[in-house]
Amino acid sequence: MSPIQIRPDEALDELTRFQTKLTQGVQNLMDIDEITTGVTPKEIIYQEDKLTLYRFQAPASVVQNTVPILIVYALVNRPYMADLQEDRSTVRGLLDAGMDVYLVDWGYPDRSDRYLTLDDYINGYLDRCVDVIRKRHRLDAINLLGICQGGTFSLCYAATHQDKVANLVTMVTPVDFQTPDNMLSKWVKYLDVDLTVDALGNIPGEMLNWTFLNLKPYRLMGQKYLDMVDVLDKPEQVANFLRMEKWIFDSPDQAGEAYRQFIKDFYQQNKLMEGGLRIGPHEVDLKNVTMPVLNIFAMQDHLVPPDASKALKKLVGTKDYSEISFKGGHIGIYVSGRAQKEVPPTIGKWIDERT
Repeated sequence: MSPIQIRPDEALDELTRFQTKLTQGVQNLMDIDEITTGVTPKEIIYQEDKLTLYRFQAPASVVQNTVPILIVYALVNRPYMADLQEDRSTVRGLLDAGMDVYLVDWGYPDRSDRYLTLDDYINGYLDRCVDVIRKRHRLDAINLLGICQGGTFSLCYAATHQDKVANLVTMVTPVDFQTPDNMLSKWVKYLDVDLTVDALGNIPGEMLNWTFLNLKPYRLMGQKYLDMVDVLDKPEQVANFLRMEKWIFDSPDQAGEAYRQFIKDFYQQNKLMEGGLRIGPHEVDLKNVTMPVLNIFAMQDHLVPPDASKALKKLVGTKDYSEISFKGGHIGIYVSGRAQKEVPPTIGKWIDERT
């Protein structure tokens, strides 16, 4: 007997249900208005070139921690992933946990930004944002929350500006860029980054996005669209799917010189681990990270494998080091239902205990 049994009546019923979903889905797609992102009310505190520093509006009923927290996101994606929708918002979770939340939006670099370096981003833009917040709150030091590449930036900043960082939280942050299971590292190990930058100037966001998608091509470029059929008749879930798609393909270009240094120093030479990293006038030694550190990583992360983050424990100089593993992936740590219940409250509690 064949292992595949197809009954005509069941096949016809499935085809009918599929056609009904598609018909309803087309109508739902036509009815959807512009997809909104970044849902929590915020105000502009500071602007410089393409950069904008935001402060989020806290709930009136929540008692705020007196030391604000600044979210430092990656350059390669837009930071509204941390505030994607009402029930999927790390920002809102932090506000509910009593945090006074600021966020750096790096903006969209253009050709005039080609020669921006990591020194410009870390010792320039980021340092001035920290100073703006310190001055507003009359504080010597504030809290930092670095996400992904923004976590790497935050580590470099904390190692060279220790007096301005009270507590440091890193989320899905690469530290060891050459762990055996890091596929992205293997891909760029032999990249001729000089030729790439010299030829292109800024690195197109579409090119980087295509690289990330190809790390899991079946899941990220095929299966998810097949799965979408199952929710086409549910308008709210269709909107959520499109909101995520908008973020995935909203990829800023990368300033050429900053990209050149990041690929060479971090991916190809792994200098956070091996030493010898310089950002502008500063030598970066993670032993100088002496403030309390909370390191959060995702167990199913395909972009930043857990071991790439866990390497931080042996490098920092602080005696107050904590780490938390999250059962999810690189994106799920911001937007999954489990993450909303676990991650922001944990960060809030951890910081409250040290303020």
